[in-house]
Amino acid sequence: MAETMTRPIRVGLIGSGIGASRTPAMHVREGRLNGLDYRYDLIDLAELDVGLDPLPRLLDQAEREGFAGVNVTHPCKQAASNFVDSLSKDGAILGSINTITFANGRRTGHNTDWSGFARGFKRGLPNARLESVFLVGAGGAGVAVAHALASMGCHELHVFDVVPARSARLVEQLKEHHPDCVFTVVVDMASEIAQADGVVHATPTGMAAHPGVPFDVRLLNSNQWVAEIVYFPLETQLLAEAAHLGCRVVNGGGMAVFQAVGAFELFTGIVPDAERMIEHFSSLGEGGGI
Repeated sequence: MAETMTRPIRVGLIGSGIGASRTPAMHVREGRLNGLDYRYDLIDLAELDVGLDPLPRLLDQAEREGFAGVNVTHPCKQAASNFVDSLSKDGAILGSINTITFANGRRTGHNTDWSGFARGFKRGLPNARLESVFLVGAGGAGVAVAHALASMGCHELHVFDVVPARSARLVEQLKEHHPDCVFTVVVDMASEIAQADGVVHATPTGMAAHPGVPFDVRLLNSNQWVAEIVYFPLETQLLAEAAHLGCRVVNGGGMAVFQAVGAFELFTGIVPDAERMIEHFSSLGEGGGI
């Protein structure tokens, strides 16, 4: 039984087009169940009709008003790293943050996207083989996923992006931090994908606003697993077709929840009930965004 709410915690989310985000509901409910007077504000750049320019001022204002911290999402994740006093190890490696904590007059930037993927993956595909993994998408999400895979023990990571220069940048960014993982840039997906233990998809394709599949699913075989970062809808066309082929699959819901789990702990110092947050996330239906 949670204690009577006594400790106030105020946090927020800064991003564009975040009005339907599920993150506030997850945080507030878990906060209340942990005896916190928890408030989560949305600071929507689209509603304010502004770009990135006001970001430093918005962070200053949040810190001045006593926020414990803020989450940041598109298009702020890279820019926000310029307005903190220090970065966590993973935030520095990725050059991108999604959580900023305010404590003792200092701002620290963290990245819980990569750990969110890792925890969601392990929960959904326990004991999945990671000797050789094929990653589709080398944008910001792809870099976080690649870092997670290498941190989990992937030995060979084959990276494909429709813009090969993005794949090359990802490899250059991460290879020195993961000497036990061999990163390769893939240009011809068809010749490589079938050799992998599994495939991770890290592009917007398959989202409600971007329907379809990111590659010819017939390239897969039933011995492989497929992981998705898209979570709206939870079952993308890719996952449905991969499961029909006999592949083990995991949706993007785990990453969405576990990034919030990590941020909640950073804001409050309390380890939340991850399974309870997953159940709550699932109850919110198919609408909304991160």
